[in-house]
Amino acid sequence: MSMPSEALPLPKRSSAASVSPPDVTAATTEPAWIKWSLIGVALTFLTLFLFIPLAIVFIEAFKKGWGVYLAAITDPDALSAIKLTLIAAGISVPMNLVFGIAAAWCIAKFEFRGKNLLLTLIDLPFSVSPVISGLIFVLVFGLQGWFGEWLRDHDLKVIFAVPGIVLATVFITFPFVARELIPLMQAQGTEQEEAARVLGANGWQLFRRITLPNVKWALLYGVILCNARAMGEFGAVSVVSGHIRGQTNTMPLHIEILYNEYQFAASFAVASLLAGLALVTLVLKYVVEQRVKAQKRAVEGQEET
Repeated sequence: MSMPSEALPLPKRSSAASVSPPDVTAATTEPAWIKWSLIGVALTFLTLFLFIPLAIVFIEAFKKGWGVYLAAITDPDALSAIKLTLIAAGISVPMNLVFGIAAAWCIAKFEFRGKNLLLTLIDLPFSVSPVISGLIFVLVFGLQGWFGEWLRDHDLKVIFAVPGIVLATVFITFPFVARELIPLMQAQGTEQEEAARVLGANGWQLFRRITLPNVKWALLYGVILCNARAMGEFGAVSVVSGHIRGQTNTMPLHIEILYNEYQFAASFAVASLLAGLALVTLVLKYVVEQRVKAQKRAVEGQEET
């Protein structure tokens, strides 16, 4: 009969195994009072510098009643300013639409010398003061500028006229469309275009059936931003316009003149039109931004698969 074997001692747990893992959630989560303090600071800032000024614009605009408001926005000078603003935006936005698509297509789909230089030039209006931008056009097209004598001899007027305002607006707004399209086109790559090219598609078919549907929401987003900046531009347009009432004043310039003449009700009435445009632009921007984010997520999902 065999003797029972002695019980073997159980192995001791290592000290490392007995140590509980650190609480990552607690390490990366701020206390509640910090979160609410930051939210309160942000809301206070927005209230003081956005909501209250925006409310004041509409309150002052309608302070003296509908009659004064309608008289202010239907004044011949105000209508001229509104018309010129729409003309400048109506010309500059389509031009920047064409330029933005061409530049984004070129940068995202091809490799060539000077690509980084082109990207830098596209960002130039973001880094140069609008006043300096307007002064550049004065130095080039003014009477004392490079082409001033030639323009005078041929009875052509650029500075202190509508062409100068359009040129300044185009220069200030041309990065918006291109800068929205370039990252998306680069993320999408060239596989679909290459496959379509193998199947016999030409350049127009590639653009119309593949590229444009893939970037339509980003394109619309860039157009919205471009249009908002075109209608609200002040600095560059102020330099090249000459402030000729009823001829070369856009809406921002007309608002400034009315305010300087102590016509506060009229100035706030015209300003409310721009503020309303800003609110509409904000809503459209939010809607399109959600579409763009969904499109980018779809592109990233295709890349992962």
